[in-house]
Amino acid sequence: MYKLTQPDGFDFYTGTINYRDAIGTIIRITDFDPPEKGACGRGLHASKNANDCFIGSKIPCAAFRVKGIQKIAGDEQKCRYRALKVIEEIHDLDKLFGWNYLEACNPIRPFALKPPNINQTHLDSLEKWASVWASVRASVGDSVWASVRASVGDSVWDSVWDSVGASVVDSVAAYIGSLFPRIKNWKYINDDKHGKYPFQPAANLWKEGFMPSFDGKIWRLHGGEKGEILWHGNT
Repeated sequence: MYKLTQPDGFDFYTGTINYRDAIGTIIRITDFDPPEKGACGRGLHASKNANDCFIGSKIPCAAFRVKGIQKIAGDEQKCRYRALKVIEEIHDLDKLFGWNYLEACNPIRPFALKPPNINQTHLDSLEKWASVWASVRASVGDSVWASVRASVGDSVWDSVWDSVGASVVDSVAAYIGSLFPRIKNWKYINDDKHGKYPFQPAANLWKEGFMPSFDGKIWRLHGGEKGEILWHGNT
């Protein structure tokens, strides 16, 4: 079973139980709800799938492997116990979750970067992004939203979205989707390049410090602290 805590090892709910200090020992509580309160009642909670732990948790976080003792109640996503034995702390959270946890906690913010001189590689990425965007348009956000949530659940999506923040929605969505390399099939996308992330060109531009925009006629690349127009034209 897995348990997520605040980065300092204290639980999210009460902030009083330090799992890091309890490694190798058993944490017990006496104040808990009866079984009829279900999996979400008062008690010590843990999940078999680490991503399910985000119900009640968020990033950044610390993760621990635990063993449940005296189960009170449970469902498909989490179980509630009277006691948990804290086995070890897990440090490789990218591997544990199966997505880019470290970058989700410290997302790249394109306007905080000094963009490089625009070259043909950037324009090629913009052309590819324009082509994908033209074929799916409003479905970019819907595709990433549905695919990520289907893979790791609402709670993970909410944590990552809150961390990245929403500005230019399609580019934000494209960047977020790039953090989940294990997702191979993207909803609403008819593409024969199996296993390739369809919105990667926009993510590449984002990571270089560029934000694309389109006014219906002209594409632009914005960059720098003030999001100035660094290039404009037809792709």
